[in-house]
This record gives sequence, structure tokens and C-alpha cells, in this order.
Amino acid sequence: MPVFSPAPIHAPLHRRAWLSLGATVIAAALLLAAGCSDKQGGQVSAVTLETARADLEAGRVTLFDIREPEEHATGVAAGAHLLPMSQINQRIGEIPKDPAKPVLLICNTQNRSQATAQALIKHGYTNVQYVKGGMSEWGRRGWPLVRPGT
Repeated sequence: MPVFSPAPIHAPLHRRAWLSLGATVIAAALLLAAGCSDKQGGQVSAVTLETARADLEAGRVTLFDIREPEEHATGVAAGAHLLPMSQINQRIGEIPKDPAKPVLLICNTQNRSQATAQALIKHGYTNVQYVKGGMSEWGRRGWPLVRPGT
């Protein structure tokens, strides 16, 4: 897969503020839709960026990049499935529910992926974790990124 130099990961401040607000509203809606009971005691498990990358490259996990399409345009991890958070309710069937198939969620920083993992756990998913640091940290480390769809 070709590696490319992405555009800067950080959008202009006003755009980032709107994206953040929108993401917060979506995350809150997901959590509210999940209900108030918490089967897992409120604990959502996380993995380090290093572990996520190693497990993805070894084929041990399915990684879902839940950033929005304009964020994907900055570059994605090779092998990640692109599932924008705004589309999760319509495309939830794409996320494996099999406990033998670990699922990792990654967003830009970890806020949306953490909230989404919590919501999925409340809906019966048992092997879902979020990636600490997110794609912003991936990019800061200079790790390879590919164009979406390659």
C-alpha cells in the first residue's frame, strides 16, 4: 500500500470546535440511546497505540476508524475499516459481535472512540476496546498513513 504525506491532521480552530461539538453531541446521543444501566461496571478497556498497531499489522484485531470522512482524508492506518461515528447506528452490523474477534475503535484523540466503545458494550459487545492517543498521536509519531480506500 502506498504511503503518503497527509495534510496536517489539525483543522482550523473554528472547524475543530464545530467537529468537537458535533462529536460530543453524537457521543451523548449514543450513550443515552444505550440506556442508563451499565452491565460492565462503567469500565471501558483501552489499548496503547503500540499494541493497537502491532495487533492490526499481525491481523489479530479489527480496527475501526470512527472519524468522519473529512478526517479520514488526512490519512488512515493501513487495514483500518472506515466507519464514521455518524453512521454507526445505520452500519452497526459491520462491527463483529463475536467475542473471539477483538474490535478496536480509534478516533482523532480517543474521546469519541471511548464513548462509542462504552455504548457498544452496553449493547452487548464484549470484546471492544478504544485506542489511547488516537490518530492524532499516530500522525505525531510519523507512523505510516494511507489514503482512504487503498
